[in-house]
Amino acid sequence: MFSSLPSIKIALKCFTQLDQSKQEDIMVKKSIIALMLVGLAVLVHSGPSEEVVVKNMKDIKDLDVKQITWGKDGAKMVLIPAQSFNKEIFDQIRSLVPSEIFETSGAVYMDCTEVTVGQFKKFLQSTDYKFDGDLWGKISKYSPTDRHPMIYVTWNDAVAYAKWTGKRLTTEVEWEYAARGGLINKEYSWGNDKNIARDNANYKGTSGKDKWKYASPVGSFQANGYGLYDMVGNVSEWCDDWYGDTRTSRVLRGGFWAFSIFGLSLADRYHKDPDDSYYYCGFRCVVDMQ
Repeated sequence: MFSSLPSIKIALKCFTQLDQSKQEDIMVKKSIIALMLVGLAVLVHSGPSEEVVVKNMKDIKDLDVKQITWGKDGAKMVLIPAQSFNKEIFDQIRSLVPSEIFETSGAVYMDCTEVTVGQFKKFLQSTDYKFDGDLWGKISKYSPTDRHPMIYVTWNDAVAYAKWTGKRLTTEVEWEYAARGGLINKEYSWGNDKNIARDNANYKGTSGKDKWKYASPVGSFQANGYGLYDMVGNVSEWCDDWYGDTRTSRVLRGGFWAFSIFGLSLADRYHKDPDDSYYYCGFRCVVDMQ
């Protein structure tokens, strides 16, 4: 009878070791779960909950954040620092205008994307602004959804929208400085490499990321160094400036979806009458950091 005791002791020892092993596994699993919960809490804390919504210019006076949401139209805006830079301008016949040193008027927040069809509809619904309703059929051909850039807007339409939001149109110098995204002496908003153009812009033809015959939904391509989308390609953008000394036309920048790669140069500029609207004319806005 007592000869079986050693066997029982061995069995009990094995059972105890097995039980300890299970407990250790449970403790390890609990530790892993705890770490995952901590990581999730960090992600939640640093995520969208920190979004800064701004209602007017007074709210941004003392802000020190890189991105805000403008309350009036829901636009995401990023901070563009003030800095002087060397600007080379090509006119429509591709002749080089002598380089000069330009300086922006100060830091601004700029719309991350072009103003969308949906945002412009909200403007029209909220005001008594008169917009040619016959244009909507044409607009839907080239910009078919609310996430596409608003087109067929005159310069005056763009100014009216900007005033409604409490913002303004970009100056030409602000536009080019922002479009460069911090790059110096580069031809395009992503650098000089034409081989990666399809990852960065919607222009003539379709291949790679560019799957749209006409305009693409805003933000469909990579952002530049400042977090701005579609600064070249997609649709052209009205600027506040007059073109030349005659003061009869306003500046457009950025090329559009029917341009070849050569038309996306950051130095290219062209112009239209401020009362004219076209299938490729859009805009984005800024607000001063003052």
